[in-house]
Amino acid sequence: MLSEPRSGRLAAWGNALLAGLVSPDDAVLAIVGEDAVHRVEGLPGESAPVGLTLALGRLRSLGATGLRVALPTSGHPLGLSGPPAFNARALEAEEAVICYGVALGLVPEVYEAGPTGDVHVEVVWHCLPVREAPPADVPSLGEAERELAEALRDATAVLSRLDVAGSGPVAEAAVDAYRARAERGREVLAPGYPPRAVRVLELAQRVGLLVSVAYENGPGGAVSASEMGARAEALRPVERTARRAQVAAYNSVVEEREKGVR
Repeated sequence: MLSEPRSGRLAAWGNALLAGLVSPDDAVLAIVGEDAVHRVEGLPGESAPVGLTLALGRLRSLGATGLRVALPTSGHPLGLSGPPAFNARALEAEEAVICYGVALGLVPEVYEAGPTGDVHVEVVWHCLPVREAPPADVPSLGEAERELAEALRDATAVLSRLDVAGSGPVAEAAVDAYRARAERGREVLAPGYPPRAVRVLELAQRVGLLVSVAYENGPGGAVSASEMGARAEALRPVERTARRAQVAAYNSVVEEREKGVR
């Protein structure tokens, strides 16, 4: 969880574009980020991959009024609604975007191209049918915020007891340094998102970074197999909570809109 998922950028800036809050050029620039190019393959009415500007316009003409994020992992289909073929592809990528208003979803496939020393990243979003049903296991923003606070407190206590490097000031400094580099010049969320969504996403990203640092900084004092197992047990639920909170933040605009039409 050291980087913002591409599905998060596509959903956030796609939602801003669909709401008329940003221009197509600004939305595509933010979605592509540091990648070289993004294309969409399998879009209805198109026989070949197309650029993001055309793809987002086509999705809107097909009835899409919002975009949701899914961040599934094995045993946790977070944000998915089926069918199995789409879920399997999203699970392989560990992320996807689900359209609201039209039964379509997008799953990224990432390619590296170019010679050594000049490698660039290209992304193809595969457009596939999805089932129109509530997404799996997505909490409300309020639930996500409460769960994050509890998970962070509990995990920090366990990791500190095990003398894990990811629980102390060294980890905090590493997280702060990473965030300073990663967030320089970028917005946490696109225009149109409520302040609470920004707050939840920032906390979820911080929790995810702490989990990653704890995994990457060696065993600390947890030298036995049982202690290593205890560390994994402490990290697994907090990482799951952070992913749920990320999805809740990215999906909050669509969820609020959906409540308004009920």
